[in-house]
Amino acid sequence: MNVLTKRVLLMLVLVVFPPSWVQAEEYLNYIELQSFVTNFGEVQTGPLRFMKADVTLHLAPGGSRIDVEKHKAHIRNDLIFLFKAQKEADLATVEAQMLLAQRALRVVQQVLVDETGHPQVDDLFFTSLVIQ
Repeated sequence: MNVLTKRVLLMLVLVVFPPSWVQAEEYLNYIELQSFVTNFGEVQTGPLRFMKADVTLHLAPGGSRIDVEKHKAHIRNDLIFLFKAQKEADLATVEAQMLLAQRALRVVQQVLVDETGHPQVDDLFFTSLVIQ
């Protein structure tokens, strides 16, 4: 097999089986935020409690990644205040944590509606949640 035949064969393989970077495009609709570390609960009456949360947003169909990226600071600010306002019971069970994720999604969507006129994201995931 000569060099030209090998190149043609390689090009055909790449067309049928695209490289992994093409598969990575499936993840373009996810936007990871920097980790959140904050205290929560009744700081004056109880022991100091902390939570660390890794949050990923899912871009809605027609949503603009650029708009979300542009307003990350405002999103982070409002999420930190939401997380700080939680009580221990608000984080004690998986169901409570799922409700917190829903509230966090509404906070993010409200920021984006206020800033851009559209919610831009349709889901929010805790990719890590540590409570101490």
